[in-house]
Order: sequence, then structure tokens, then C-alpha cells
Amino acid sequence: MASARLHFLFQLLLLFILLINHSVKCDDEEENLFQGINSYRTSLNLSSLTKNDNAACLAEEVADQFKKQPCTNTTGSNTVPGTEPQFSNYPDLLDKCHLNITNTRDGVILPACVPNLDPSLVLSNFTESLYSGYLNDSTYTGAGIGSEDNWIVVILSTNTSGGSFVTAESDAATLILKIELVYLLLILVFFL
Repeated sequence: MASARLHFLFQLLLLFILLINHSVKCDDEEENLFQGINSYRTSLNLSSLTKNDNAACLAEEVADQFKKQPCTNTTGSNTVPGTEPQFSNYPDLLDKCHLNITNTRDGVILPACVPNLDPSLVLSNFTESLYSGYLNDSTYTGAGIGSEDNWIVVILSTNTSGGSFVTAESDAATLILKIELVYLLLILVFFL
């Protein structure tokens, strides 16, 4: 009986390791780009960007919208910086990530199309294009990256309420925490 349990636990461990390795391989191009962008910013004496999971969620959704578009000289980093991609379902994309326009309006969406997402070309599409102006801007403090097929999308966030990409759940949790702290302080004051 113990042997069967041990065998089952071993199989679960093996499955877990396989799942971890698969997710790491899927995120390699995004992690490489994130590290490359931070190296680029460091070389300019700018602070490194922090990972913003909510912006990454939206970047995945935006990349998914682009994946059916072909890679041409008129797509990708030739997109006019500062203009959000025009998707009729943009509010739905925000909703999928539990975001709203008020927490994302100061961020910027930077899509690029690079055949096979070649790492050196991907980085240069951001650091040696019109996008470099955004990467050189200390206003941006965080980044989320998503990719699909030949498309990779970087979303830059700020540390302001208008660009933080804080989810509705985060806002609610913060409010609940504040209420609980006030309640706790009232109880302490009352009993002291």
C-alpha cells in the first residue's frame, strides 16, 4: 500500500515538474525581453521596471488579437507610439483582466511583430525604434509582456492611479483592508 502511494506521489511530482518546465519555455521570450529592457534602462541610468501581472494579462489579450495579422513592414514597431490598438472589443479585453480604463489610461501599449520572435530582433524592435522613447521615460515604472505567434506586446505602467493597472479586486481588497484597520483601531481605542 505504501509503495502505491509513493508511486502516485512520484507521478504527481513528475507531472508538476513537467508543467513548470512547459510554462517556463512558453514565457522565455517574454522573460528575455523583460530582462533586455531592464538592461537597456540600466545602461541609461534609469530604474528597472517591475513586473506588472495585470498589464501582462492585458498584453496577452492584445497579442491574441494581433496573432492573425501578418508580419509586414507596416505592422509591429512601426505602429505610432502612444496610440492604443483599436479593437472594438477593447473594453472586453480590459474586463477579462479585471481592469478598467481609469487605471490603464496613463499606460502605453507597444506591439511588435517579429518572425519567430527572434530574441535579438525582438529587443531591437523596442530599443531601436520609436518605442525607445517610452522605454527611456522614467514615468513608466512597470511592464507586462505577452506574446502570440509572431507578435509580442509590451505594456508599460506607471505608479499613478491612472496607469497602475490595479484590478477591481485589488481596489476592493485595499478598501476592505482599510475598513478592517479602522475597525481594529476603534476596538483598541475603546478597550484601552
